[in-house]
Amino acid sequence: MKDRLSEIVREIKETFREALSEIGEFRGQTYIIVSQKGILKELIKFLKERGFNHLQTLTAVDYLNFGKKPRFEVIYQLYNINERIALRLRVEVSEEDPSIESITDLFPGANFLEREVFDLFGITFKGHPNLKRILLPDNWKGHPLRKDYPLEPEEKPEDFIKLKEWKKRLEEYGIK
Repeated sequence: MKDRLSEIVREIKETFREALSEIGEFRGQTYIIVSQKGILKELIKFLKERGFNHLQTLTAVDYLNFGKKPRFEVIYQLYNINERIALRLRVEVSEEDPSIESITDLFPGANFLEREVFDLFGITFKGHPNLKRILLPDNWKGHPLRKDYPLEPEEKPEDFIKLKEWKKRLEEYGIK
């Protein structure tokens, strides 16, 4: 399995060399940092053709206070079920243009994961079929997983009243 992954990584280096900034291993897992987000879909297709048929997760990281540029990374954890090989793609996304192509056409399960990243980090996914908030109310201001999100709530008292009404309705259904 390790040999197969090494072979795939070698192919990625040959094909996408200019778009990669780092390839490494952390705690036994191979990762690739992609510095040119424009090749993401091509790279995902490339990996899917080589058996990476499962998107385990998709999330983001904000490096605001870590001195790292660009500020964000969108992370794709891919898995080849047949060969039991995992690969992590870390795609750099700038604060000036916090957007990246959607991969919902390649992995339909990315739909809700991309919406979650949009909702909590404010990174938009171009071509997403229904990019809107998934966890927070539509009128919510900001993105709470960004490092510069204010710690004090900006909500108005009527927002809390709505939340209390929701809580009461959920409790009526036995959800606490």
